[in-house]
Amino acid sequence: MISHEMLTGRSDAHLVTLGEGPHRLQKAAAGAFAEMQKAATQAGFNLQPASTFRDFSRQQAIWNGKFRGERPVLDKNSQPVDISTLSAAERCELILRWSALPGASRHHWGSDLDVYDPSLLPEGRTLQLEPWEYEENGYFHPLNLWMSAHMEAFGFYRPFAQDRGGVAVEPWHLSYRPLAQQCESQLTPEVLISAWQGQDIAGSDWVISEIATIFPRFIALNPT
Repeated sequence: MISHEMLTGRSDAHLVTLGEGPHRLQKAAAGAFAEMQKAATQAGFNLQPASTFRDFSRQQAIWNGKFRGERPVLDKNSQPVDISTLSAAERCELILRWSALPGASRHHWGSDLDVYDPSLLPEGRTLQLEPWEYEENGYFHPLNLWMSAHMEAFGFYRPFAQDRGGVAVEPWHLSYRPLAQQCESQLTPEVLISAWQGQDIAGSDWVISEIATIFPRFIALNPT
């Protein structure tokens, strides 16, 4: 069990560093990922984290920036949307498809990470973390196939493997099941709203008013 502060990204006391880089996970997740990296290397892949722990403040900046039109907001086809004429409800719905609410990101937990293979990225191209990169004919499709076949042996799964009408499909996003399921069971609407006390969260009035429908669609996924 981790504290509510850790669960909502307001503490990093539950984390260890992955190697010598900037990335951090919980110790058990870090060990499992290191073992999966070894297996991937033997299969000819350079499996690397693109994103691991993200704190509350960082998620808050992403969320507020998108809501206020300072960052791109994408539609279901990964195309930019002009949000200037949209209501708070419409903005939140679009943002939630690709970005979590501050305090509700799985990246707060230290159990989740985004992965890619930098050796498969063509020269001059930058990582987008969009589905087409991992689909057939995408740069990372071979890695995607390998992960589908082997990740469960190391305790990992994809929480966003299917489009359930909420969060978009994210083939790059892996969760370490033993820890992620514990965090899922601890995170409640009450815990999330408590983490927002005294914080500037764009669109929070609408989110709080709709939390009963938002939570099962975008947060409490409970994937098999």
